[in-house]
Amino acid sequence: MKQLYGVIGCPISHSLSPAMHKAAYEELSIKADYHAFHVEEKDLKEAVNGIRALGIRGINVTIPHKVSIIPYLDEIAPLAEEIGAVNTVVNDDGWLIGYNTDGEGYVQGLLPVLTKDLAKMRTLIIGAGGAARGVSLTLAKYGAGEMCITNRTESRARQLADDCNRLTRATALPLERAQAELTGFDLIINTTSIGMAPDSNRMPLSLETLPRGAIVSDLIYTPLRTRWLQVAENKGAIIQNGLDMFVNQGALAFEKWTGQSAPKETMKKKVLEKLGGTSC
Repeated sequence: MKQLYGVIGCPISHSLSPAMHKAAYEELSIKADYHAFHVEEKDLKEAVNGIRALGIRGINVTIPHKVSIIPYLDEIAPLAEEIGAVNTVVNDDGWLIGYNTDGEGYVQGLLPVLTKDLAKMRTLIIGAGGAARGVSLTLAKYGAGEMCITNRTESRARQLADDCNRLTRATALPLERAQAELTGFDLIINTTSIGMAPDSNRMPLSLETLPRGAIVSDLIYTPLRTRWLQVAENKGAIIQNGLDMFVNQGALAFEKWTGQSAPKETMKKKVLEKLGGTSC
């Protein structure tokens, strides 16, 4: 009998997770299947009960359920609790444990492209939502040096900076000041949806004063190259899209569910195949 896994969200039909995980099962000859489940917000509690009742071994969680699912779980891993969001659930004989693999997945993809020690870099994080929290707190745990957080709503940026300050030096910057100080950053990360298809020409900040050699990172992977990344590359920056984060967070979930090392290259190849392109 096949073990069942899946992802819940609303909407969910666009998800590439089923193709990615099925490719991993096939690669390792694991008898399992993975499905996308459309779950309305009003039905979330019943859906979680269904995970237990049906014996679904693991579930990924995406928008809009990453926060609202927490009260229905039996245990929350420390990092997920600190971030305040869950993207992976492990069903251990009916005991549901929530994890957050987004930040770890992002950092795993970032480290290979760094040109110097993370502790010596000045980082600008654009956004203060759930994705920003995962990325920021994980970067701080990895020993990031000075971090600046900018967001349209300044109070949210200040709150996230305060949370990160327990681990590293973090400050909140108004968008205008972040723009003015762009030349002083080694690493610039867009955690917002600005630039995502179909509005891929929008940019979270102007890159007019971007320093050559800076790393410009975007959590977006549809399209694989936003206009923001294209402009950054033309100015001599090292660019990175969100593909590695997506694959790595999925691989971490896979390993929690199966206890086996995930075939990341196979997973990445499948996602690229579905996207019809090549990575940065």
